[in-house]
Amino acid sequence: MNNMLKIQENCVVALKDWERRWHENRIGFHKPQVHEMLKGNIEKVLAGRTGVRFFFPLCGKAVDMKWLADMGHSVVGVEISEKAIRQFFSENGLIYSEELVPSIPGAKLFKNSEKNISLYNCDLYSVSSSIIGQFGAIWDRGSLVAINPKDREKYASLIISLMANDCKYLLSTLVYNPELYEGPPFVVPGEQIHSLFGEKCNVEQLLSDNVMEDRHRAWGLDYLLEQLYLLHPKSS
Repeated sequence: MNNMLKIQENCVVALKDWERRWHENRIGFHKPQVHEMLKGNIEKVLAGRTGVRFFFPLCGKAVDMKWLADMGHSVVGVEISEKAIRQFFSENGLIYSEELVPSIPGAKLFKNSEKNISLYNCDLYSVSSSIIGQFGAIWDRGSLVAINPKDREKYASLIISLMANDCKYLLSTLVYNPELYEGPPFVVPGEQIHSLFGEKCNVEQLLSDNVMEDRHRAWGLDYLLEQLYLLHPKSS
């Protein structure tokens, strides 16, 4: 399995390349409906709580954000593509405002009029708990698998710093044969979840589903597993 990591460890996708994907509408990773794994496990994430603050790293224009806001939760997302953020609000019929973020040079903050969805247009690593606070839940679908593999430790430490004591972190990852496709999305094997998060968090694997579609066969893959984990901070 370590060999899996080695093959992709030096792969790099620059932020401008992600922006270009949005501009060219090469967004096969976007799902037009609420993700089944979020829907099917929402009770485990909420754990009886109402009005939970959710964080969406690399949020794109995920319809999951409006679904959660409509249930009475609040959502904070971070996304490098301004186009994706504007599309989220317009496609969901939401009136929104935009403002500059003084603590992050060049960043913009977009909010709907109800102010329960706040999306930061900036590099993920420029946010911190001092700027956006901590969260009772995190939904990570397409984020850990999208970042450059060499940045995973930096990513994990950021995510851990954003977790409130009662946080439930729902994490979707992918496993396939990296000899057949270079990514992104990149392979994240189960033992790496434990090495990245296991010291600070309890890690439970909820699901492992074969999610192969024709577009994945076109990448040359022979299998594609989507694996779902639920993490929460260990009590100190």
